Amino acid sequence: MPSTGERFERAVQIMARLRAPGGCPWDREQTFDTIKPFTLEETYEVLEAIDKRDWDELTGELGDLLLQVLFYAEMARETGYFSIDEVLDRLSNKLVSRHPHVFGDVEANTSGEVLKNWEAIKAQEKKKKNGDEKDESVLAGVSSKVPSLLEALKLSSRAAHVGFEWPTIEGLFEKLEEETHELKQELKELPSPPVAPGRGVANSGHQEVPEDLRDRLEDEIGDLFFVLVNIARYLSIDPESALRKTNRKFKRRFQWVEQQLRERGTTIHSATLEDMEELWQAAKRERDIG
Repeated sequence: MPSTGERFERAVQIMARLRAPGGCPWDREQTFDTIKPFTLEETYEVLEAIDKRDWDELTGELGDLLLQVLFYAEMARETGYFSIDEVLDRLSNKLVSRHPHVFGDVEANTSGEVLKNWEAIKAQEKKKKNGDEKDESVLAGVSSKVPSLLEALKLSSRAAHVGFEWPTIEGLFEKLEEETHELKQELKELPSPPVAPGRGVANSGHQEVPEDLRDRLEDEIGDLFFVLVNIARYLSIDPESALRKTNRKFKRRFQWVEQQLRERGTTIHSATLEDMEELWQAAKRERDIG
């Protein structure tokens, strides 16, 4: 049986062959920028497989994600930037240096202590790399390019690690009530009470809102999301995973409602709200529907 190292080396060689003269025309055409969308897609497919607890699918999806790493490393090797060996060396060195409680004599008995040490080591590494003696913001390095829920989670986590944190979760719920109240106060400025747009294209016929008021409403809704992310963080729940789970649950239930309506000889477009609500409640009672 080939070793793990031999299997990895085979994958590296296959990737090099695909990019070499006489290899795959599509693979040879790709660049760092053209591969980026596939990297994001493969990442989400990994998350979906984990959420479904489909271990066979996860095996394949992790391979697809690893392919992205091999692809970038091979393109970098061709241009002389770096090689897969350097990627592996950087990874191994980072794992050792950021786990002094495992490979050194530092003590860290809880996950919280581990994360605090991790952030401190990262800050020291960045200061050494930049040669900057000034203290850098603890929020430096949190990318604004990641999904907003993830960015909010990272920002609040960084702040919490230096003590900027609600002492109890009750304070977060009080903050949630405060932000909800502020949003309701802003809604009073609407020319008329908001109403559901009704049937048709989503958001068609929506109420016109003055631009300055729309900005304030956007701020308040953003504040609500941020508090909810903090509640999730406080409970060690990944908000992105939680929302994906709810999205899938909604999809399952709504499609079940559609199916039941078809069996009754009607469609979702002609059903009344009362009919849909009745079936929706039935869907909630069905364990396999969510």
